[in-house]
Amino acid sequence: MPRYVGLDPSTKTGLVVLDEDGEVWDAREIEVGLYGRDPSARHMRLLVQTIIGLTNPSDRVAIEGFGFASQAGFLLGGIGWGIRMSLYERKTSMIEVAPSALKKFTGAGGNAGKEAVAVEVFKRWGFQHKSNNVTDAYVLAQIARALYEPVKLVKCQQEVIKKLKG
Repeated sequence: MPRYVGLDPSTKTGLVVLDEDGEVWDAREIEVGLYGRDPSARHMRLLVQTIIGLTNPSDRVAIEGFGFASQAGFLLGGIGWGIRMSLYERKTSMIEVAPSALKKFTGAGGNAGKEAVAVEVFKRWGFQHKSNNVTDAYVLAQIARALYEPVKLVKCQQEVIKKLKG
């Protein structure tokens, strides 16, 4: 049975696992003591190991692309690359989704704020979570699922999938 995983890499990484029917198997925010602007390599490695430990090599993963306007770019870049390299080493299927494509897939539009995305996710799928990171991870898991399953999509979603399949 395939699993579709959405990952929103951050110091509080959102992770969602869906089955082929879109049922949520796991939805959580992962944090391992990355405090302040200068976490230790040990904390970053522990975060990456925890995330990889919650995924399977056969998973189909959608990971949010880097936000280039972020003030914490080096920190988030380190976490993001650590996750990507670990998934690559395991030969886990992975696709990167731009933040604007994630937002567009919800129907909220590519420049939507976190609140608008959360509203659209609830309206479209009935999913809500107190963490924006987990909400984004849910959308990413839905994108991964739509890449492989015969999912009914509205026009904005079809456009995102078409671009990702390139």
